Amino acid sequence: MSSSPAVLVLAPLGRDAKIAASILATNQIASHVCDNLEETLPLLDDAQCLVVAEEALISSDRSRFAAWLENQPAWSDFPIVLLTMRGAEVDRRLAFLDHYLIVLERPFLASSLANSVRSALRARARQREVQSYIEQKQEVADRQKLLIRELHHRVKNTLANVRAMMGATVRSSGNVEDFVRDFSARLVSLADTHSMLTDDYWQTASLHKLLESELGHYETRDRPRIFLEGPNVALVADIAIPVGMAVHELASNSSKFGALSRPKGRVDVRWSVGTSGDTQVVNLTWRERDGPEVEQPKRRGFGTTLLERVVAVQCNAKVELNYHRDGLQFTMALPLRNTRLVPAY
Repeated sequence: MSSSPAVLVLAPLGRDAKIAASILATNQIASHVCDNLEETLPLLDDAQCLVVAEEALISSDRSRFAAWLENQPAWSDFPIVLLTMRGAEVDRRLAFLDHYLIVLERPFLASSLANSVRSALRARARQREVQSYIEQKQEVADRQKLLIRELHHRVKNTLANVRAMMGATVRSSGNVEDFVRDFSARLVSLADTHSMLTDDYWQTASLHKLLESELGHYETRDRPRIFLEGPNVALVADIAIPVGMAVHELASNSSKFGALSRPKGRVDVRWSVGTSGDTQVVNLTWRERDGPEVEQPKRRGFGTTLLERVVAVQCNAKVELNYHRDGLQFTMALPLRNTRLVPAY
């Protein structure tokens, strides 16, 4: 809210304005005296109450003031303390005044003015509470709409991912048992990533937790095999899902053919955050050690396709697979931005 005085006083004739301001000041109520209605109008949005003499409105062009009152939001009923002459009816030309109108006849007691203004300020405070409640409800509604749109988008992408996984798994499986095992494992990995996103209010997944979820069960107490090192990085859904699938494929391949297939084998994953132009980039390196000698694969499996096409295309990342004889190395430069591309296979 503005730091402007809560009460505006408009009584340009006689000593009414000076007396009213003095009474309010004595009661610790800040006020600002206006010389005319034109000066008053720009200050109304930040004010909480208007003390105005009847003649000040009758002798002025009231059209803009009437329009301002008419255009108040639903929660607002701007308080007006109208100073009238004793025994006189309120001029019919002022019928446009807002419903929350306190009429105070002159001459008035100091306590009458102070109490009237306090009542008006209390009413305005309650209106502001209603305003805050309405705005909070609107924020919740807007966020709900956003989440529904995000859900539709994510379901579409997820179904595309599942369809691609099924097709690739069929092509790489030797029999039905292999297909069921591999496809089930990939679905579980995808579900785990979705769970991380759903559990987080901001719909992000921690890179460290994602890696830990896929690699943690390969760890042993007596001989550490998994080493994870890097800053806290939160991945939005469109990035977390393909990255989670990629990590699963790397871990699965390592457990079958790489370092994690040997008791002494280990996997080091290190990452850092840099910048490229105005974009933050996660630079990640996956390195396997102390496993069997690595040979260049003779055919492209689902994991290779996922890393080189899905992650690269959907996440706009730069990826590289190096089949060093002493251990597989995977590097990825991943821009931290929310992409909206449907996977291409």
